[in-house]
Amino acid sequence: MTIRTILVDDEKLAIQGLQLRLEPFEDVEIIETCQNGREAIRAIKTLKPDLVFLDIQMPGFDGFSVVQGVMEIEPPLFVFVTAFQEHAIRAFEANAVNYLMKPVDEDKLADTIERVRQRLAEKKSTEEAERLKGVLSEVAPEAAETLAGEDGDGAEAASRYEKLINVKDRGQIFRVETDTIEHIEAAGDYMCIYTGDNSLILRETMKDLERRLDPRKFQRVHRSTIVNLDQVRQVKPHTNGECFLVLDSGAEVKVSRSYRDVVARFVH
Repeated sequence: MTIRTILVDDEKLAIQGLQLRLEPFEDVEIIETCQNGREAIRAIKTLKPDLVFLDIQMPGFDGFSVVQGVMEIEPPLFVFVTAFQEHAIRAFEANAVNYLMKPVDEDKLADTIERVRQRLAEKKSTEEAERLKGVLSEVAPEAAETLAGEDGDGAEAASRYEKLINVKDRGQIFRVETDTIEHIEAAGDYMCIYTGDNSLILRETMKDLERRLDPRKFQRVHRSTIVNLDQVRQVKPHTNGECFLVLDSGAEVKVSRSYRDVVARFVH
């Protein structure tokens, strides 16, 4: 698959340097270069690239203005490239694939391209599943209904949920893979996310966080606790119909009686 790419930077030398660093990646095709935000918005809307390397500090329309300016269409993936570290938090809040400092490090660039490939592959899988359902609805309506009924257990359903969560904690941005999360505990409008060897604080409600996580893996076991079921290693009965789940790290999480059905899958 070819990754159709636009480079945006107000410095010609910066664009040329990035072009040279991207040459080893045979699947990256540079279809346009732009030197200001207005040019970039026009090019993105016209050419509809897969990927945009975007400088942040530009006269007039800066990089964040460019992102905002193309929200009316299906936006491409963005990688921010800049000399200013203080923009990192805003870059991740804009859901950028990555944030690269100038001069661009070759290893970090290679890691970024791999992330782009993964994101595009996931997007293609979802689109192809939708096309398949469309064809089935015309030529085999019964099969289409069956497929629709199985969406909750299929790959398409999984693609709706986040695999990485950006957590701003203590002035830094941490990118947490959801598979590494053991459990989450609520404290008002804050969530404490435990990954076995680390804990981070996220300002978000339990309800909003639940919507972002795959319910086939992440289940509420208490009104203030969510557990990654893949991390459960033992169930320990307790009094009054309650029990504890022992996780990979050795941590124990209490399951209240209201959520006993969650435990049923472990004891049958």
